[in-house]
Amino acid sequence: MASNLSAPIPVVGTVANPFETEESDAQNPNPEGGAIPSRKPLSLWPGMYHSPVTAALWETRSRIFETLLDPPLNAPPQTQLLTKTPSQSRTSVLYNFSTDNILREQYRDPWNEVRIGKLLEDLDALAGTISVKHCSDDDTTTRPLLLVTASVDKMVLKKPICVNLDLHLSGAVIWVGHSSIEVQLDVTQSTKEISDTSDSVALTANFIFVARDYKTGKAAQVNRLSPETEQEKLLFQEAEARNNLRKRKRGGERRDFENGGVNRLEALLAEGRILCDMPALADRESILLRDTRLENSLICQPQQRNIHGRIFGGFLMHRAFELAFSTAYAFAGMVPCFLEVDHVDFLRPVDVGDFLRFKSCVLFTQLENPDQPLINIEVVAHVTRPELRSSEVSNTFYFTFTVRPEAKATKNGFRVRNVVPATEEEARLILERMDAESLLPDEIETGK
Repeated sequence: MASNLSAPIPVVGTVANPFETEESDAQNPNPEGGAIPSRKPLSLWPGMYHSPVTAALWETRSRIFETLLDPPLNAPPQTQLLTKTPSQSRTSVLYNFSTDNILREQYRDPWNEVRIGKLLEDLDALAGTISVKHCSDDDTTTRPLLLVTASVDKMVLKKPICVNLDLHLSGAVIWVGHSSIEVQLDVTQSTKEISDTSDSVALTANFIFVARDYKTGKAAQVNRLSPETEQEKLLFQEAEARNNLRKRKRGGERRDFENGGVNRLEALLAEGRILCDMPALADRESILLRDTRLENSLICQPQQRNIHGRIFGGFLMHRAFELAFSTAYAFAGMVPCFLEVDHVDFLRPVDVGDFLRFKSCVLFTQLENPDQPLINIEVVAHVTRPELRSSEVSNTFYFTFTVRPEAKATKNGFRVRNVVPATEEEARLILERMDAESLLPDEIETGK
């Protein structure tokens, strides 16, 4: 059984048809000739918006996923919590880029690397699969839990991901609370020159899920976690520390900032006031935050829904990433290079038919290292309802980019500009993100 859990799921460059004829159909011949196709009910299909990895996870799902997709809502909830190990939820996916030409072309970007936006979709799908595995009680008589992505804590690109080499995604549950779960994912890509697994890690990501009762929508307890190895115990401790830090930030960081940040606010606003009031005398290397904004809009379609009938979180991250990339490109004047997803919050669900607006801006830049200037982008998603004259924030995304070395080499002497706020609200937002970026490394050693 353990070998089946650890075997990677192969991904191919095709999309499965929900109405494909299966071998078992041959045993049920059609009186008019031919086999009767096994038609899965439409309620069991999450929409046709599938990346190859989503299709692969679908094809290899176990009975627990069937239960999740068609839950017996009138069945009783799980009453007895189980204790599981990280290895029981461990799942891996293999992209055969080196041999599958169709798959390779589906993921290729203009620089012969893997499209990060599509990879974000796959990571969200894989993390969701892992969380479902952990929460399953293997009892088809109880209703399953509804697992919702709450946030992406951190996603760091350690090296470029080549589209011509095989890629391996793997992950497991590393921490659980009362109703929350943290899943850690690793993206690895090895070459003949690199045999050390730690050196082959290209990207790491941490997803936070919360469990809800499928019928009542209230918080529900999740199965316990029992780390076995020293590495698993260390990951559990680090995740516990991050969870405690998040609680402290929610409880007191805002008040601390307001008490001690007046001088920092004034310093940020000083240059912004000059740009607003005396633009001819302002620093030519500075630009107002509001002048870096971009925006796009869309109507959420049924093809983009997940297994719960709502818009797939990976799709939202993909669209946010594309806008953030464009914002960094327009701001720097050079092709940007993705470094990390700093944080993503899923504040409210997005439904099919929603009018969704993505708004982006460059929050701040870090220019200490001229060879690798850092561009910090915020993207905010709004669910807009014109008939109700309302607009609510559904998601916030924070990305960090730099510029590609080959692009920078073609523009000798070009400098990335400093971003300054025009209002106190913008200044507070900048300081809050700066503090969030500096707080976590100081409080806890992530050591991925």
